[in-house]
Amino acid sequence: MAYQPPQHIRPLALAVIRNNNAILVHKGYDSIKQQYYYRPLGGGIEFGETYLDAIRREIQEEIGAELCNINLLMWVENIFTYEGKQGHEIIALCNADFTNTELYLAPHINGVEGTREFIAEWKTAEDFTEETPLYPTQLFALLFGE
Repeated sequence: MAYQPPQHIRPLALAVIRNNNAILVHKGYDSIKQQYYYRPLGGGIEFGETYLDAIRREIQEEIGAELCNINLLMWVENIFTYEGKQGHEIIALCNADFTNTELYLAPHINGVEGTREFIAEWKTAEDFTEETPLYPTQLFALLFGE
């Protein structure tokens, strides 16, 4: 079954990991909208956990990598519809770097979220379109100034 947004506000921490003019994202799909989209890696902030601890834990769990140079870009409120249901998130968007610089040479990185496997890829501004947007929507203008 596809991810269903919880019916409460969900706190998240997402890592904006840059590689020259590209960022690391994973591709998702909304079957109701019949649309692919991209989103940075990261996930939920657990009760009692800081956003910094959450982003480190999530990246370690998802792709087995450690982060350094983490700093807050901005907090974003994201109200959206996914799979026909409304979702509401408060997101800490953070710049971060890999401690293992070899990861910047990989064209993609295999990841896992729970039981779902995914591929994280380096994408540039030109890869994000109306048909394949970058979420949260505020992130594109923040990163690429458009």
